[in-house]
Amino acid sequence: MQKDPPDAVYVCQGGILNDYRKLITEFALKSHLPSVYSNLESVLSGGLIYYGAERTDSYRRVAWYVDKILKGKKPTDLPVEQPTKFELVINLKTAKQIGLTIPPNVLARADRVIR
Repeated sequence: MQKDPPDAVYVCQGGILNDYRKLITEFALKSHLPSVYSNLESVLSGGLIYYGAERTDSYRRVAWYVDKILKGKKPTDLPVEQPTKFELVINLKTAKQIGLTIPPNVLARADRVIR
C-alpha cells in the first residue's frame, strides 16, 4: 500500500475485519484515506462513511420470521427478503481531519451526520 497507495478504502464487515475495526479506521485516518464501511460501528469510531441496511427495520423483519417459525411455519416456506431501507451516515469530524469536503447535496441525503 505504501508503493501504490489507494485513493480510498472500502471495508466489508465480518470475521477478522470486525476484530481489527479500530486499527483499520485509525490507519485510514492516519493515511488521509476516504473510507466507506459496511458496519455502522466503524463510522461511530472514526470512519468516514457508512452505507448499509437500516438495522431497526432489519431487526423487525427478523422478529417477524421468528414469530412465524414459533407459530409452526417451516423456515423453508418463508420468503427470502432483501433489505429495502438503507442508511447513509457521514462523519464530518473525520472528513475535516483528512481534509475532505463533503458536498452539500451529499450531506442533504445523509440519514445522520456526525459532527
